[in-house]
Amino acid sequence: MADSDTGTDLGTDLGTDLGTDLGTDLGTGRDEVQLRFRDDEAPDGAQVTVDAFLEQADASAVRVEPGDDARDLLPHLPRIRLIEVNFPVYGDGRGYSAARLLRENGYTGELRAVGDVLVDQIAYMRRCGFDAFAPDQPLDEGDVANALARWPHVYQPAADEAVPIWKLRHG
Repeated sequence: MADSDTGTDLGTDLGTDLGTDLGTDLGTGRDEVQLRFRDDEAPDGAQVTVDAFLEQADASAVRVEPGDDARDLLPHLPRIRLIEVNFPVYGDGRGYSAARLLRENGYTGELRAVGDVLVDQIAYMRRCGFDAFAPDQPLDEGDVANALARWPHVYQPAADEAVPIWKLRHG
């Protein structure tokens, strides 16, 4: 898909820059990852809740549901390969807080948003630390590319590595 202003193929260029090919249909559904912004091997889906995870010494993946306290996972971050954060409805923003808390406390594994994930949320979810997406309904990958390219600068620090525009201007 070409950007009408620049003629740039956003799907190809953006996908290459972010470590995924946005032009490839990677599947959709709750546990099928459509978008992934990582280079390592994708772990299987998380099949245990936070409560069940805390009772198992060998679990390496967990699903955080609304109402779960992500802080319970902090002592276990080194052994977790995948944390899925469920968004049962688009208006439930608790998952954003869970993601940022996990990233700010050093979690480096895959952080996957699952459920009612909308294209309008992708850029904000990326800023909070999500690096994989398994939406209930497939997202148009051209729209995703446009959403990620829409705001080239940010105004505040977040869990990602983007430098706020005021720091770029004033050092």
